[in-house]
Parts: sequence; C-alpha cells; structure tokens
Amino acid sequence: MSDLWTRIREAADFIRSRYAFEREVGLILGTGLGDLGSKIEDPCIISYGDVPHFVEATATSHDGVLVCGTLGGRRVMAMQGRVHYYEGYTMQEITLPVRVMKALGANVLLMSNAVGGMNPQLGPGDITVITDHINLMGDNPLIGPNDDRLGPRFPDMSEPYDREFVATMERVALERKIPLKRAVYAAVAGPNLESGAEYRFLRAIGADTVGMSSVPECLVAVHGGMRVVGLQVVTDACFPDNLKPAVVEEIIKVANNAQPKLEALVTGFLEQYGP
Repeated sequence: MSDLWTRIREAADFIRSRYAFEREVGLILGTGLGDLGSKIEDPCIISYGDVPHFVEATATSHDGVLVCGTLGGRRVMAMQGRVHYYEGYTMQEITLPVRVMKALGANVLLMSNAVGGMNPQLGPGDITVITDHINLMGDNPLIGPNDDRLGPRFPDMSEPYDREFVATMERVALERKIPLKRAVYAAVAGPNLESGAEYRFLRAIGADTVGMSSVPECLVAVHGGMRVVGLQVVTDACFPDNLKPAVVEEIIKVANNAQPKLEALVTGFLEQYGP
C-alpha cells in the first residue's frame, strides 16, 4: 500500500501544479450530469490521460476529464465521466481519483449515476437520493494491506451516505419543486444488464435501484473520512414480470432529459450544505 500512497501523491502533485487551490468538494459526474462540468467557473480542464496513474474512461457518454474550478460557491474537482470496474480496471484504479480528491483537500464527495428502477414506485426519469447500498460487485477496493495514513483497517459503514446531506438534498428538492425519492442501491459488476430472476432477487433483498458503479468510490471515500451524498436518475423500469429489452441509446436519452433537475439539485446542495 505504500505504492498506493506514492501514486496518490504523484497524481495530486501533478493536479496541484495545474490548479493550485485546495478543493472542498469532489464531484463524480456520471450519466446524466456530464455537462455540469461546463457550468464550473474559471475551469482548469485536465485529461485523465495526462494525470500520473489515472486510467482512461472508455464508457459511452463519459468524457474522461477533470474539471477544477468553482461551482455553487465551492471549490470543486469534478470527474466529467467515471471509470468502471467492468472496463477491466482494478478496484484500486477506479477509486484512485477519490483518493486524490481527498489528498487535495476535499472532505465531501457528491456522486451521480444512472440506474435501473426495481421499486414499483420508481419510473424512468425519476431522481433518487441514495440512503444505503448493497455491494454485489464481488470485489472491494479496501482488500489488501491497510495503509493507516489513508484510513482505518475496518471502516464503519453504519452511515455510508451522510444523513444530514440526504436531508439537505431533500430540502433543496422541496425548495426547487423537484420530486426526489429515496433509494437503497445495489451495485453489480456488469457490464450485462440483469436477468428477470436477478431483478427479482435484488428486490427481495431490499434494493430499490441497481447499477454498475458508485459503491467502490463510496467505500474509499468513507475509508478516507469523507462525507458522501449520491444522486441517481432512473433510466429504465426493471420489473421481471414485464421485462423488455434495454436500449442503451434510450437509457442515455432519459438520463440527459433529467440533467436540468440534477444540475439544480447539485448546485443547490453546494450552496446550502453545512460543514
């Protein structure tokens, strides 16, 4: 893990050489929020490929750049597109940017993703705030020797998504008249979508939504002492008794249509959250 510490420091030093200000918030702009990076003021844009030890984003609709600047009155470092486990990278590789955000001063992580909705009360276009998760990815970025400089050996997960932040997000949604629901999120490895029997199983164990990201980043953030909040846009209904083939282009279209609401929630949260 001393090698991980070195990689974090080298990546952080490179980014700091391009943009010297300390960050307050790390943003992971997944499907449906990719364009929010263009709203960041006085931006410094850095390609993942230029940052030491960062890996390239290959997923559809993920740009693969860092945007540093100011948003909602906060100094932010935004990942405009994330990297996923299913792209063939290790858990340590896909979560390295979160480690670097922490090293650069960010104590808050705000993430977004696109998900399938299994709860009958959720439909395409709905937005949820994550209250808890179930890790079914078959791996964990914290496996291996622990570096105490990065966090404790056994991080507590009784509150993976900060309850005060969830309440703040709900207040912002109420003020801006944006419907916002709560969800327990199940993360799977992908890249295939789930079968009907798998959707039935996930719903039975308590999941409302399912996707292929975010949980590894949450684990690393909590390990490092960051406070986490997550937003999701439901892009397709996953009801096993009425299952239809998923069309990726339609999923991206639904996510993009939700973008104005997601942007309003994120900027409102940044303006209002407390320390």
